[in-house]
Amino acid sequence: MYRISKCIISFGAILFLGVASLSGQTQIDTLKVGVFKQVPFVNGDNDSSFSGLSIDLWENIALKNNVPFKYIEFSDAVGVIRALDYRDIDLAINPMKNTASRMQKFEVSQPFHISSLGVVVTSSSQSQFQIFISNFFSRDFLNIVILLLLILLSFGTILWFVERRSNRYQFRPGILGLFDGLWWAAVTMTTVGYGDKAPKTNLGKTIAIIWMFTAVIIISSFTATIASTLTVNSLEGEINSLEELKSVELIAVVGASPSSDFLQLSGFGNTKLYRSPQEALYALSKKEVNALVHDRTTMHHLIQQLQIQESVQLLPLSFEEGYRSFMMPKGHTFFDVLNQEIIFQIQQDSWNALLLNYGL
Repeated sequence: MYRISKCIISFGAILFLGVASLSGQTQIDTLKVGVFKQVPFVNGDNDSSFSGLSIDLWENIALKNNVPFKYIEFSDAVGVIRALDYRDIDLAINPMKNTASRMQKFEVSQPFHISSLGVVVTSSSQSQFQIFISNFFSRDFLNIVILLLLILLSFGTILWFVERRSNRYQFRPGILGLFDGLWWAAVTMTTVGYGDKAPKTNLGKTIAIIWMFTAVIIISSFTATIASTLTVNSLEGEINSLEELKSVELIAVVGASPSSDFLQLSGFGNTKLYRSPQEALYALSKKEVNALVHDRTTMHHLIQQLQIQESVQLLPLSFEEGYRSFMMPKGHTFFDVLNQEIIFQIQQDSWNALLLNYGL
């Protein structure tokens, strides 16, 4: 009897330890969730609390599955990706773009959003003719005209100085002679060639040949510069391709962002970096830059939130469209549950209500 009781006690102890061990294996550790501020997906306040579409989606999943977690904030996407790579965090819930390299490196979830890069420019209530006239009398255009006149006057004066004694009939003495030189330089540069004034001395003819070749270079350079100066504002409102975007004088981008990387890889050198999309939008509204390239969803939300529709506009042009997903380190045990829950959540009517709530 004693031996039977002892066996029962031993079996009970083993069973208890087994259950405790199984319970420990199924216990979910506190997940470290990496985030960076990106409206309307992750909105941050000074008290380190977060809200937004990604936050709502994740917290619904965590609540349903009784998953403990804590947020770890980063300054940008680069920091989050690096933390995922080093397994310093368990999950990134900002809308990360799906790429082949990321799918090889990380666990990439079912997409929950589709977005692209968009272009924002300043709004204008002026007509195209008003814009042209305004640019025609702008300081930039007047500077070009003054510089061109100075070049014409310089070559005209040199030729007049050489020809004034041997060719007094065509290049008169004094102020009138300077005007004759200016006239000759202008008609030669524009290839009009009236023939009323021409050098007679060998030195004068040499100067004329030099001026002819110089004028060809000046005409080609100045034509492009003048056209750009007169049409830059009207072009900004009619950007329909990347090639047209390259004609914009200065483009704002947010540092360490997909837009910055994309423009750099596409050969754009006319960019200026800002720390946040809000800062870049402010610079655009003050016309410190001519355009802003950033995530289209973020720009749409910020323009509505800041109520600056009168001063800036989001153009129809978009590029680099792609799926946006959560990401986890490769082989993470919670990934399958996460993936199924994302599919479940975005099929609910409550998801459409969330999208409307954030203006998406």
